[in-house]
Amino acid sequence: MTTAAIAKDRSTAPTRRVRYWEIDALRGVAIVMMIIFHLMWDFWYYRILPDVVLYAGFWKYFQRTCANLFLILVGVSLAVVTIQRMGDDLQGLPPFRPYLLRGLKIFGCGLLVSLVVWAAGVGYVHFGILHLIGFASVAAYPLLRQRGLNLILWAAFFIAGYFLLGVRLDFPWLLWLGLPPYNYYPNDYFPVIPYFGVVLLGIFLGNSLYGPEGRRFLLPDLSHWLPIRGLQWLGRHSLIIYLLHQIALFAILVALGFIPL
Repeated sequence: MTTAAIAKDRSTAPTRRVRYWEIDALRGVAIVMMIIFHLMWDFWYYRILPDVVLYAGFWKYFQRTCANLFLILVGVSLAVVTIQRMGDDLQGLPPFRPYLLRGLKIFGCGLLVSLVVWAAGVGYVHFGILHLIGFASVAAYPLLRQRGLNLILWAAFFIAGYFLLGVRLDFPWLLWLGLPPYNYYPNDYFPVIPYFGVVLLGIFLGNSLYGPEGRRFLLPDLSHWLPIRGLQWLGRHSLIIYLLHQIALFAILVALGFIPL
């Protein structure tokens, strides 16, 4: 086989995709935390535990930890997938289309959540975590191979979010950016500032911890442990679980008699 033929064969061969068990397991941990928090929200909303405080103290930081873990892993996964798509040649960027389609799919799921929450009459979600992940999957494309720049941008978004924390406007058109209107209390709100920066931090970590050769750190293989396998399964199906878990929780609470129909 000629050199040109070998090069052509390599360029057309499918990229070998490797799933790192620790990424899936950590995403599974975030899923478990999310279900716990949303169960507590159901307890509060349906007056099963009317005195529980979700937006201060322990449960506030529990929810923030869960959400930030999700977003960091979005960035890590974007970096890892990009490395694997590029193979040994890390010059430039892979095709944009898969990132665009993935982003549109997740953003569309976010719009579905907005519609269901509005139709159910349990609040409103205009720019929640799925909207942000969909946006970030597309907007982060030029930064997928960056390390130091993403770390700097994360710090910039974090600082900007701090200064915008108390800013309110007379109109809602910039709430997606991090500038909500007065008296705005959504069920789920993750604006671009500061949370896009958390995804960029994840990309920095992904590019720092993983490379074409695999992990850049030592880690014992715990992937065959039963609890880890369970967390991996949850992590691999995180989107569908996110979309369906509240329906399942509602049905369970109805079946147990906590919510009358």
